Amino acid sequence: MASVNLRNNESQDSLLKRFRKKVVRSGVLSTVRRKRWFVSKSEQRRMEKKKAIRRIKRRQYKYDE
Repeated sequence: MASVNLRNNESQDSLLKRFRKKVVRSGVLSTVRRKRWFVSKSEQRRMEKKKAIRRIKRRQYKYDE
């Protein structure tokens, strides 16, 4: 769990900003979103394969320009 301590002369806004950054970097939210619904192993592999194909096509498109 991400936690931050209030520094001397630090505003609540900057404290909240640091906390949000820490949460994003730790990957807690992405993990929660990913595990929100059950996804079978075969479905996961299929989605990863689609992602890889899209990524390859994007890279090829950039090099063709």
